[in-house]
Amino acid sequence: MRKLIPVALTIAGSDSGGGAGIQADLKTFAVMGVHGTSAITSITAQNTKEVRAIFDLPPEMVISQVEAIADDLGVDAAKTGMLSNSDIIRAVAKVVDKYSFPLVVDPVMIAKSGAPLLRPEAMEALIREIVPRATVITPNRFEAERLTGIKIGSLEAAREAAKIIVEELGASAAIVKGGHLQGESSLDVLYHKGEYVEFRAPRIYKNTDHGTGCAFSAAIAAGLAKGREVKEAVSVAKEFITMAIDYGLEIGGGHGPVNPVAWMEVPAERYKVLQEVERGLEVLLAHSRDVAELVPEVSMNLVMALPKLYARTPLDVAGIPGRISRFGDKLIVRAKPEFGASRHVAKAVLTAMEADPEVRAGANIRYGKDVAEAVERLGFSWSYYDRREEPEEVKKKEGATVPWGVREAIKRAGKVPDVIFDYGDFGKEPNAKIFGRTAREVAEKVVAIAKEVRRL
Repeated sequence: MRKLIPVALTIAGSDSGGGAGIQADLKTFAVMGVHGTSAITSITAQNTKEVRAIFDLPPEMVISQVEAIADDLGVDAAKTGMLSNSDIIRAVAKVVDKYSFPLVVDPVMIAKSGAPLLRPEAMEALIREIVPRATVITPNRFEAERLTGIKIGSLEAAREAAKIIVEELGASAAIVKGGHLQGESSLDVLYHKGEYVEFRAPRIYKNTDHGTGCAFSAAIAAGLAKGREVKEAVSVAKEFITMAIDYGLEIGGGHGPVNPVAWMEVPAERYKVLQEVERGLEVLLAHSRDVAELVPEVSMNLVMALPKLYARTPLDVAGIPGRISRFGDKLIVRAKPEFGASRHVAKAVLTAMEADPEVRAGANIRYGKDVAEAVERLGFSWSYYDRREEPEEVKKKEGATVPWGVREAIKRAGKVPDVIFDYGDFGKEPNAKIFGRTAREVAEKVVAIAKEVRRL
């Protein structure tokens, strides 16, 4: 009977800091749609800066873990990570032969902090016992140099190393990763069935790369467990790890961990944000007659950003294409919410998030004494900025006024207020920006202001 979900196995060390090892592998398996299982080879005490201690488990215990999983759940594909000594290596080779599952080998030798994770005496055993059993092996530049004995400083050298690992050392496929090579692109070279395939991605200059090799190899294993061919599994894994590094977690004082969850969380959050803007829009339309009185000459928009970790530019903020206008006492909405549909209000929200990441939504309405009085009567917190105080260097920079103004208003208030008034300038319509945690919350504030203005 076909499994409801493929099973992937990681045979690797435990990282107490949660950035690499089985912790990174299990996160990767989960977001890649396979059930993750683990056989721990070593326990490490480490964080983003250092490995403080290593305790290797007895080889018999490693074998028992694998057997317990394979005998009951079955293993559709596995990966190896930290195999620190010869006895563990030989034990893993033995149990791989027993079950004959596809195997991705991450030849872990040195931690990101520089600590050795493979004992010198174990190098020969790794080459003899594990490499020939690899469906895919994923060395970085330095690991490939140690495996092959050649210096790798170019694409041609990487291609040569990948070929040696397959044709001389016995792996079925080898991908030499290009993260440590020079150039604007991160270029990985796969050698498989006598052919080379190159995988490129923009080089990411961030210090959030702890666990890169672990998560990348785990993603390949997940692909193989789902029945993908090697080339496709590597291609998807390359996209996955690029995103995981790009949205890596800036925590700790050393190399921050990659973020495997981004692969699933970003599309999920985009969907949730669009739904939330729709809900906010429903609130505004339900009170169309009142809210129409607050639509400014430049029209109105209602926006919401992705969570702070994923919100960088207006493309990460959803709004209403063509904005919200009015016809008589009715609101006119021309399209459903989309990401990148706002610049002005989106920039205001992104700037507010610098001070308070929970404030992810905003809207703009007209400004007038009646609006200011309504805000006061409702007890909303407020602040302002005056464009006459805007520095010349800010005025000269396209699109810099709103971020400057929002920062000034927040500085005055000591927090992100409910409302920021922009008093306008020559040729610039004054307006009020409404802020909140969600688009619906912002819409409800706009409705409250609109009703109070009508009462006034």
